[in-house]
Amino acid sequence: MKLPIIAITMGDAAGVGPEIIMKALARPEVHARLRPVVVGDARRLEAAGRLVGSTLRVRRIDDSNGIAVPPEPDTVDCIDLGLIPEDLPFGKLSAIAGEGAFRFIERAVKLASAGQVSAICTAPLNKEALHAAGRKYPGHTELLAELTGTKEVSMLLMAPKLRVIHVTTHIGLLDAVERIEPGLVERTIARGRELLVRAGIADPRIAVCGINPHAGEHGLFGRGEEEAKIEPAVAACQARGWAVEGPLPADTLFYRATRGDFDLVVAMYHDQGHGPVKVLGLEAGVNVTVGLPFVRTSVDHGTAFDIAGTGRADDQSLVEALMQAVELAPRQS
Repeated sequence: MKLPIIAITMGDAAGVGPEIIMKALARPEVHARLRPVVVGDARRLEAAGRLVGSTLRVRRIDDSNGIAVPPEPDTVDCIDLGLIPEDLPFGKLSAIAGEGAFRFIERAVKLASAGQVSAICTAPLNKEALHAAGRKYPGHTELLAELTGTKEVSMLLMAPKLRVIHVTTHIGLLDAVERIEPGLVERTIARGRELLVRAGIADPRIAVCGINPHAGEHGLFGRGEEEAKIEPAVAACQARGWAVEGPLPADTLFYRATRGDFDLVVAMYHDQGHGPVKVLGLEAGVNVTVGLPFVRTSVDHGTAFDIAGTGRADDQSLVEALMQAVELAPRQS
């Protein structure tokens, strides 16, 4: 069986993306599981290699036929878009880097949509740089949804002992509460469940967070959001025979999930889900976009401008994201 080809987008060239890519692709265990192909800038990868003390060679390949060329030992294959100036400083906001990050994603989406790669794994981009380039997206998730014409996707974060899918993500808290409704909650649960079933969990145990403290405590807190927005979705899922519980108080739910009571937690808004995941595994966290026509995983950290260009960035999250991409990607014959 052929190894799955995973397209790795370089992310913001001024951030730690190039460095963690060169570190991760020096690991033998990565090459034992997948064929990595970086979509980015070859000169930037070479510069990052020097920063981290890598001996890997960067080979420029053409995406029309280069992916079919057998990989070579101690070599990083790069579909080189040539967008990053050689003197672009690390650690500084740049519209050029923001545009590059967009174009790397755009090319990877074309490859995945055409079936030339099995999955996409993304290094971090910077939202301010993206906006400075005129690309007004809140983040990777929304960008990927628009490029693929996908009407609705979900963000799922994975850390050691915890998986969390989000009903809403990059919007303000008041807007999030307004947007939550039974149909959206039910579709989010369904997307998360489908992903876990595909990954080999036959009947995932799913817990759904409430919005208010103590999940509203039967109307004591809030304005009846749990009863109006969440309970109908949980009931609909239970009617399908799914193992879904909720709404449950978020302050104790995440503890229960980490001890093994649940396979998936459904968070209502960004910080409700992100906080526990990042406490447990910022370095090893993985972000999965659920609902796209292909698999996309990502590191669960940002561009880290404060250490970019020093060679100190930890590649563990990228390695985990690559391994999860392999687990979720369709097998090639």
